[in-house]
This record gives sequence, C-alpha cells and structure tokens, in this order.
Amino acid sequence: MILALVEAIRLKALDRAGWVRVGIAHPESVAAHSWGVSLLTLAFLPPELDRGRALAYATLHDLPECLAGDVTPHDGVSAQAKHDAERAAMTSLEARGLPPHLVSLWTAYEAQNDPEARFVQQVDKLEMALQALAYSDRAKVDEFVDSAASRIDHPSLLTVLEEIRRQLADQR
Repeated sequence: MILALVEAIRLKALDRAGWVRVGIAHPESVAAHSWGVSLLTLAFLPPELDRGRALAYATLHDLPECLAGDVTPHDGVSAQAKHDAERAAMTSLEARGLPPHLVSLWTAYEAQNDPEARFVQQVDKLEMALQALAYSDRAKVDEFVDSAASRIDHPSLLTVLEEIRRQLADQR
C-alpha cells in the first residue's frame, strides 16, 4: 500500500495544467484542487445526499492524475483516451497496493450513476470557477468560468456561480 500512497501524495506537487497554460506562476496543485472540491462539497451538499460518499468522490476524483497527469481539453487528447489513461493509472495504483474499495469508489464516481457523483462533478467545475476568481488579478479567466457554467445546473451551485460572475464583472 505504501507504494500507492507515495504515488498519490505526488498530487500535492502536480500543478493544475489549465492554470499553467494561462501563465499563472505557482498555481494550485491537483491535491489543493481536490481539497477545494471537498470543502465546497461540505458547504453545499444537499441534505438528502450521502455526505460520506460525496466526500469520498471529492477526495478521489483526480487521484489517477498522479500517474496519468492533469490532461485538459486543450491538450488534444480525446475523452476516451483520457479515461483509458486514468483507468490504467488506477489499475497500476491498485497493483501497488491501493485498497480496492478506493478503486471502486473512483470507478463509481466516473460512472456518474448516482446523485452524489453528479453533484460532486458539478462542484468540481464550481471549484474551478472559484479558483478563477482568485486568479482573476493574474490572468484572463473567463474561459474557466464559462466552462464551469456549461456544466452546472444544480440551483445552489448556480447561485454561487452567479456571485462569482458578479464579482468578476465588478473588477472590470
């Protein structure tokens, strides 16, 4: 298990590729992003959803990036190729001792078959928009907020997204 955990810990040093692409010096790491998704999940999770499951998804959603890298839509990699690389990364992590229940949770998140997975996926996009607001004094960030807006439809998350848009507009 130690080998898998050492690989996973590397997420703390893996810069988020989208922020690097737009010129943010010393951007958040993938692990920092996952923490943000976890925090927002705690803040906005509807009471009818399973908190433990949602937090597990928030924590694990980008885990395979420790081996597969942080691939963005700008990298010219198909969604299927990205999924295949991440699946292979999880298989490798499991072979190195990652507990099977963590692999199962990641697989369930990827399948998007339960309301917790769908909610956390939207929170993932909201976190990106919130980070864009934090970086708005250092780079042009509208594309990140627009991307988030195209994937969010949960009412409580839309309210936060609109506040982010208002604050960006006020800065101009």
